[in-house]
Amino acid sequence: QFILRVSGTKPYLNMDVELVPLVYIRQPKYWGIEVVGSLRGIGLPALAPYTVSIPLAGILGTRGMEVIGATRSERFDLVPGELSQA
Repeated sequence: QFILRVSGTKPYLNMDVELVPLVYIRQPKYWGIEVVGSLRGIGLPALAPYTVSIPLAGILGTRGMEVIGATRSERFDLVPGELSQA
C-alpha cells in the first residue's frame, strides 16, 4: 500500500494540518488531495514544521494524484506498471 506524505511549514503553532481527498462521482485522471490547515480559537503566530500522511488506497486517479496546497499544486503520475515496481 502506498502512502502520501506531505511536509511543510505552518504559520501558526497551534494550526492543525490534514490531507483531505476531494469527492468525485467518477474516477478522475488525477485525484485531488487538499492540504488543509485549520485553527480553533486564536492562532499563536510562530512558524512550525508539519508532516501529514494519508494512505492512497481508493483515492488514486487513472493517471495519478494532485496535491493541492494554498499557494501551489503538483500532479504526480502513477501508472499501474510503475506502482508494482515501486
